[in-house]
Amino acid sequence: MRRTASTFSSGKDTGMLLNGRNAVIYGGGGSIGGAAARAFAREGARVFLAGRHAEPLQEVAAEIRAAGGLAESAVLDALNQEAVNEHADDVAAAAGSLDISLNVIQHGDVQGTPMAAMYLEDYLRPVSTAVQATFITAQAAARHMMEQKSGVILAFGGSGTEDRGQYLGGLVTALEAIESMRRQLAIELGPFGIRVVTLRSGGVPESLPAAMEGREGIAGSIAAATLLNRAATLEDVGNAAVFAASDMAASITGTTINISAGAMLD
Repeated sequence: MRRTASTFSSGKDTGMLLNGRNAVIYGGGGSIGGAAARAFAREGARVFLAGRHAEPLQEVAAEIRAAGGLAESAVLDALNQEAVNEHADDVAAAAGSLDISLNVIQHGDVQGTPMAAMYLEDYLRPVSTAVQATFITAQAAARHMMEQKSGVILAFGGSGTEDRGQYLGGLVTALEAIESMRRQLAIELGPFGIRVVTLRSGGVPESLPAAMEGREGIAGSIAAATLLNRAATLEDVGNAAVFAASDMAASITGTTINISAGAMLD
């Protein structure tokens, strides 16, 4: 029987793809992080949600637990290296391993302003945030994964192309920086059995804030740019994250999994 997105397990079902795995999700209270957390829990993982705001983390964790899954939350800033390291140590000590690390925090990018009119700090903010957070969270996970000779580090976003008329500020530069780090991490950590993969999306309309100005138009443009006439959904994101983190993707590392519905061609 096909499991639905609302069906979770305590981790005792050995047929589940992530049975017994422990996953840390930075930005776990957001739409993308929450989708991944629910999917991980559905497939038997114990999820540890981390982020700067308690309420959205607790909401996701409560939903997962109410459905029979395993979830905990912790308030921390992914740019605080000491806090991230301490949290990773606590997870590994309490759960016995740290198997999956996913960083989907917001980068604070400013969009809609041409580079020629943008403040330097606004352009650099997402680049600096992305590089620091990726370095800190990947390093914290890698220390434990290197000891256990296994693990998966996931990124979200990937590089893409900018169309004429788009003003994305430092966002694309930030994503390109993450991709460069993903390749380097895959090379360095591969000998320890650690995989590093990016989930590459052309945009997920469901993740757009409900009150966002021009939301419907943006969602429509995302779908129109695809080859399938539909954009990736949050469920698609969760399913792809599960696959990437599971043994079904055991030979996949140093690359991206393209879930852009054809908006970005490889």
